[in-house]
Amino acid sequence: MNQQKLPNATAVLILGITAFVGCLCTYGVVGLILAIVGLYLAGKDEKLYRQNPEMYSDYGNLKAGKILSLISLIMSILYILMMIIFLAMFGIESLTDPELMQERIRELGGQ
Repeated sequence: MNQQKLPNATAVLILGITAFVGCLCTYGVVGLILAIVGLYLAGKDEKLYRQNPEMYSDYGNLKAGKILSLISLIMSILYILMMIIFLAMFGIESLTDPELMQERIRELGGQ
C-alpha cells in the first residue's frame, strides 16, 4: 500500500519550532498563538492517524511538532505570568526609566 504524509505534520513541526523561538520574543504572545495553532492542527492529524495508522508515514514529525508546541505553550504562559508579576511589582513606568527600576529594586531588597 502506498503511504501518504499527514496533511499538517510538517506545518505542526514548523509551528512548534517557531513557537519555541516566539515564546522567548515579544513577551510570549507570538509563541502562545503559534503553539495553540500547532496543537490544534496536531489534534486534527492525530485523529486521522488513529483512524488508519498504516496509511500515513510521517507521524514522527507530527509527534515532535506537538511536543515542541506543548513546551512552547507552557513557556509562553510562564513568561506572560512573569511579565504580569513584574509589572505589578515595579510598574510600567519603571520599564522605561532605569534609575526608577534600580530604586524599586533597592526598595524591594530593603536597602
